[in-house]
Amino acid sequence: MNKSALFHQFVAFTATIHQVTHDLTQNITAANITPLQYKILEYIKVSQPVTPTEISECQHMSLPNTSRELRKLQERQLIQKFSDTADRRKQYVRLSKEGEKMMEEAFACIEERFLQLIQHATQDDLKDIQHALAILEEKVLRQNG
Repeated sequence: MNKSALFHQFVAFTATIHQVTHDLTQNITAANITPLQYKILEYIKVSQPVTPTEISECQHMSLPNTSRELRKLQERQLIQKFSDTADRRKQYVRLSKEGEKMMEEAFACIEERFLQLIQHATQDDLKDIQHALAILEEKVLRQNG
């Protein structure tokens, strides 16, 4: 197995994933939030509760910029901040009921687009895709987490 060729295939794959993700999420968000705020909400949705530092690292943003965006989302009542019961200095973020509702609507639209992408896949194809995703997550994507 040529590991260098595998690496280049992986780089191409990740670039394609970014493009497909962009295509699936394009024009999804409500008019009152930015694409960056949507990405933050999406991360919170799949990982909550999260700390502002985790959001900052995941979104490749400075902590002050992250805090500013979180403040805007909190003003729109899309997120809630709360303190750790053991360490009151540690803050966590989760979606509010309104944020959950908005993200469920967004995910429903994204799911519809995803289902269109796989509409011609056979049952065997779907099993193969599911298996490939499980292997990627286990062997590559979750190495540091």
